[in-house]
Amino acid sequence: MIVTLEDNAMVSEIKKALKLIRGIASVRVTRADNSITPALRRSMKKAREEFAKGETISCHTPEEMQKYFDSLGSVAKY
Repeated sequence: MIVTLEDNAMVSEIKKALKLIRGIASVRVTRADNSITPALRRSMKKAREEFAKGETISCHTPEEMQKYFDSLGSVAKY
């Protein structure tokens, strides 16, 4: 999962929210070096297209995200 933030003040809150999700082992923060590879550019384009078509999952709270992840666990057992 890659999350890009425009406001660095949100980093600690985002890290806390992600750590509330069962299955998240660690959260790492890196600074963007502004070098986007062609593969990453294609992936980002595809993600934007899927989002525009409504083919994405949106979670607005950590609870919604946890509920979504829990539903995945009931569908596919490892």
